[in-house]
Order: sequence, then C-alpha cells, then structure tokens
Amino acid sequence: MSFNCERLLIKTQEKKLLDISFVFDKSYALIGQSGSGKSLTLKALLGMLPSNLKGDLKFKSKYKLRRGESICMVPQNPFTALSPLTKINQQFFIDKDLAKEYISLVGLEEEIMQRFPSQLSGGQLQRVIIAMALSIKPKLLLLDEPTTALDKDSKKSILELIKKLQVRDGFDMLFVTHDILSVENLCQKIGIIKDGKIIEEGKMSEVLNNPQNDYTKKLINSGFEKREFRI
Repeated sequence: MSFNCERLLIKTQEKKLLDISFVFDKSYALIGQSGSGKSLTLKALLGMLPSNLKGDLKFKSKYKLRRGESICMVPQNPFTALSPLTKINQQFFIDKDLAKEYISLVGLEEEIMQRFPSQLSGGQLQRVIIAMALSIKPKLLLLDEPTTALDKDSKKSILELIKKLQVRDGFDMLFVTHDILSVENLCQKIGIIKDGKIIEEGKMSEVLNNPQNDYTKKLINSGFEKREFRI
C-alpha cells in the first residue's frame, strides 16, 4: 500500500458533498461526470478547499501531504496555469540548473526558458508544467485532466512522458479525467465516482471488461467522447 484514503468527507452545513475512500499502489484513475466530486477530491488533498466547506481527510501513507513538497498537481489547462507576462525561467522556484535539467527531461530545449508562455504551444506548456511539478520531487502527483486542451499527437506524447517519468521517479499518481483512453494503459486501478460516492472500483482491465454497476456500463458504452458527459 502506497496511499490509503481511509475517508474523505466534505460537506456544507446542509449536506454532504463528498464521502469516499480508496486505496492504491502507484496509480489510480478517478472517473466521473461534472459535479461528481472529482475536483473536490483534488482540492481536499491539496488543502485548498473553499472556506465555506468543511473537510475531513483521514489517510495512511509513507509520506505526509505537504503541498509544494510531497504533493503537487498538473492542472487541466496549461494556458492559464502560468503567468502570461513572466518568462518561463522566472516561474521555476528552484535552482536554475535543476530547472534546466527538468526542462530537458521532459523533452524541451533549454531556450524555452527564455520565452513567455504565449510563445509556446499547448503541448510545450504542458511539458513545462510537468517539469515544474516533478522538479520538487513529489511523492504524490495529482493530474487534473492534463490532456484536455491538447491535440491528438500532443496528448499521446504527454501520456507516454508521464508513464516514463513515473517509472523513473517512482511517484504515486491520482489521475482525474473524463477520457478513459487517457488512463487505460496508464493507471492500474480505477474508481467510478457519482454524486460524491465511489460506486465501483477495481483493476482497470476488470472494470472496463466486466463492469458491475449500470452507471459504469453506461459510461463505458458512451465512449467518454464528451468532456462532461451526461447520462
């Protein structure tokens, strides 16, 4: 066991918004439609819940959750994740030589560091974000639909990069996405979340090939073609 979320409870004064638990070793995909609780899960793990929500997180792992140290996130939209008026090299908060090392590690040229975000493609920006996240050497990497804004070729290369770097650095990974093809060959375990509850989970291949819950069957049959699918 690398990460055991014994219970994650989030609520307002009126109702529960999220009440889940999950255990995984190395990689876990959390799949659900808009409003199911995916984003709340990531915010809770990062300690970034809105002030109007009450959260209770109980977990066991080999590491403590400290944002910017043991845990970090690759956000959904690389175009809004960086300051548009600041060069890339000034947005790394680590030693310059180490920043260059990670830029090279994600397959980018060093001269990228002297550009502004607006001068980079979506795929390049996402690689920069991944370099920034991994440069702190996290134990747990959160990915919030990191390929949504990318074209087919960029998406494929980013997924291959994430898989390669996980093998290299050994971090645990929680991957939130609507796109089952993004995680089918990347994550070992999958959880289907609906209305703040995980309604089905198991090994990736078992859930995809033999889903037990009707809602899961509908999601799989839908092909996950739309970003925010409705059933």
